[in-house]
Amino acid sequence: MNPRNIALIVVGALVAGGVAIAVVFASTGGDATDTASTASPSATAEAPAPTEDAATESPAPTEEPAEASEEAAATPGAYVDYSPATLEAAEGEKVLFFHATWCPQCRALEADIQGAGVPDGVTVLKVDYDSNQDLRAKYGVTLQTTLVHVDDSGALIDRYVAYEQPVLAPSLAALGIAGS
Repeated sequence: MNPRNIALIVVGALVAGGVAIAVVFASTGGDATDTASTASPSATAEAPAPTEDAATESPAPTEEPAEASEEAAATPGAYVDYSPATLEAAEGEKVLFFHATWCPQCRALEADIQGAGVPDGVTVLKVDYDSNQDLRAKYGVTLQTTLVHVDDSGALIDRYVAYEQPVLAPSLAALGIAGS
């Protein structure tokens, strides 16, 4: 048998998302110029089922423990202006930051929030201290730089005044918020 007429079949497998895709290339053993012209159309049109070896090269993803999945699904931390709609739409831990533009400690805490960022799963909502007297009364806020941790219904969980140490991480820790 002439070596130039021996068919060479190369099967490559690509595993993506647990699905194996087989690609078949056929050659008559000639040089590169006649490979394309003499390839068998039936060999290139029909792809054999993926072999067990091809499927095991890249194992299918396994289910993660629920705890790890929840962490991966945590929402990114956010620092947003307060409105009833943003409070309702916020996911994860919700913290109201009573801020006054004239307050140096408020500006320092805001600079820390913007510089260091907010931990994943936490939304800090910036509340204007001067124009939100109803919210101040609702949560017992008497001093700017107060952080109020609320639940999904907006009920008070805890309150912390960051006036002496206007830094977000220790303030969140004082509120009992993990990841801070």
